[in-house]
Amino acid sequence: MTTNDSYDTPWKTVLSRFLPDFLAFFFPDVHTDIDWSQGYLNLDAELQAIARDAELGRRFADKLIEVRLRDGGAARVLIHIEVQGAQQAKFAERMWVYHYRIFDQYHEPPVSLAVLADDSEGWEPEGFSYARWGCSLAFRFPTIKLVRYAGRQAELEGSTNPFATVVLAHLAALRTRTNASARAESKFALTRRLYRLGADRQEILDLYAFIDWVLALPSDLDKQVWAAIQALPEEQRMPYITFAERIGIEQGLEQGREEGREEGREEGRRSIVLRQLARVCGELPPALTERVSMLSAEHLLTLSEALLDFDGLEDLEAWLAANAP
Repeated sequence: MTTNDSYDTPWKTVLSRFLPDFLAFFFPDVHTDIDWSQGYLNLDAELQAIARDAELGRRFADKLIEVRLRDGGAARVLIHIEVQGAQQAKFAERMWVYHYRIFDQYHEPPVSLAVLADDSEGWEPEGFSYARWGCSLAFRFPTIKLVRYAGRQAELEGSTNPFATVVLAHLAALRTRTNASARAESKFALTRRLYRLGADRQEILDLYAFIDWVLALPSDLDKQVWAAIQALPEEQRMPYITFAERIGIEQGLEQGREEGREEGREEGRRSIVLRQLARVCGELPPALTERVSMLSAEHLLTLSEALLDFDGLEDLEAWLAANAP
């Protein structure tokens, strides 16, 4: 079956890398009750098997974990997390489907949590229910709405939790959709902020990958931001170039420092867009793969945003017909 999700995103990386921080930031009561000294068990592969034939919609990440509680009252507790990227009419129903399938698989009631990363102020599903002739169901789940953090800028700026950076980057992306210069300024400011917070090397890399993805820029502005980062004092510079550039270098695309950096960036972006399209549309025919591979950096950037609303190959073909040279 072809799924319509945006699953290969840095959301998945930061959620996996900073899971305790994620719960501490968005669901502090949950975080407090967990005995983190016992670690947690990652059940993502099991979740994919459980959900393989469910209608997915556009999501950024999901996760299933097994934890132990501080009070020792339960042998284990299962937590299902969804990060949803856009409004979906049946999102609450999908949360219920996942919930009961997890229950059916493990015979234990899971806890379902949702983060809504769409840009709508009014859409905030919190449950799924039905009733007829005395037979009824009422399923509710806690949600976090990212756009609601827009009025809490000072609080976010003052937080050292990695997900404060994630939310700041997400809000900046929404705020600067039509202003590339403002987006470039936000990208530079958020990168500097990582160093002011004293983040360690790997944390900087993981969070910068998220910033780089959510605040994607045209190549000329990207060069300016990178030059500004490189102009920072030695102790404030990025320890590595971006993950996309590293891909390019590993593939032998470095032809001099500046040329290799630019080519690596474009090759990495192209690779990411192709992987995202495969997730959304299924395996691409060779002809479509070639057409996407020939797109300019600017067209790739536009396609990377548009594909989040695709339902299948027909949408890709229509987009190429309307936008590609």
